[in-house]
Amino acid sequence: MTHIPDSWYHDVPKIELHVHLEGSIPLDTLWELIQQYGGDASVPDRGALTERFRYTDFGHFIQTWVWKNRYIRTLADFTRIAEAVARDYAAQNIWYVEAHYSPTDFRALGFTITQITQAIRTGLDRCTGTTVMLICDVVRDSPIERALATVHEVASLRHLGVVGIGLGGSEQSHPPEPFAPVFAAARTYGLHTTVHAGEAAGPVSIWGAIEALQPERIGHAGRAIEDPELLAYYAEHGVALECCPLSNIRTNVYPSMAAHPVGEFIARGLVVTINTDDPKMFHNTLADEYRALVATFGIDQVAICRLIETAIAVSWLDGAAQASLRDAMHAHPTWIHR
Repeated sequence: MTHIPDSWYHDVPKIELHVHLEGSIPLDTLWELIQQYGGDASVPDRGALTERFRYTDFGHFIQTWVWKNRYIRTLADFTRIAEAVARDYAAQNIWYVEAHYSPTDFRALGFTITQITQAIRTGLDRCTGTTVMLICDVVRDSPIERALATVHEVASLRHLGVVGIGLGGSEQSHPPEPFAPVFAAARTYGLHTTVHAGEAAGPVSIWGAIEALQPERIGHAGRAIEDPELLAYYAEHGVALECCPLSNIRTNVYPSMAAHPVGEFIARGLVVTINTDDPKMFHNTLADEYRALVATFGIDQVAICRLIETAIAVSWLDGAAQASLRDAMHAHPTWIHR
């Protein structure tokens, strides 16, 4: 195996297509928010906060997600976390991001989706080191009527960088098919679409998402490995996969990187992108993801650059912007050409 300098993983320009804004809050920023709102006995110190983000399974992760969100309470908080997140992406040399955010999770605060999105955009725009576009997660735990209302509202927020919708949440409890009208409405408005599938549920969930929702990309998508016909469908139709290996290990979907299907997906030539999902909640970085791929599956720098190029190709940038980003990456001194 060719030795790759450890610094290269950090220095090479990168792209994230499957990452959640609220799961990317630097822990120092979250700790400050918790203290601002009176503290929490379950996290008596900063070290305890780090340990709070360890999970027995996916359901436990969702419970922790809900707990964390209790400390985001004002529009100023949304601006604060967005700025901190953008600066953290930039510090990692992540040049372009399509980040999920879940305004319906904060419905009880009384803010409109427009107000939350504007507050987030204000924070993101304070950082010039990376470009962050937004994917509004309609959240499968919500009623269909609320999801439809969310799509109708975000359709008018293109000027705030909203490029599409996603469907996250408790996949194991809420199948995708009922959300077909929501995704049809999004397409009518010209919004892009992605859906979490094959993370907390198996191939049936992925098939349901493909057939009912017709998404442009599938988030996670790993449990297709359990269905040869689904793997063949991925290959035949060039389905874009937003793989999040270390996330799946942290939530005990897979016991190790060696057991994760991403290596098989890459070997089969599927359309694979590599992402972190909720990096501050899973203690991972995009550089860590690539290190783990190299250590486990023996891929080289050329293969990593190819994965990054794939992410450019399936991003929701227009053709000219994709070409510009690709040219800039190719010109970077760390880029390894084929």
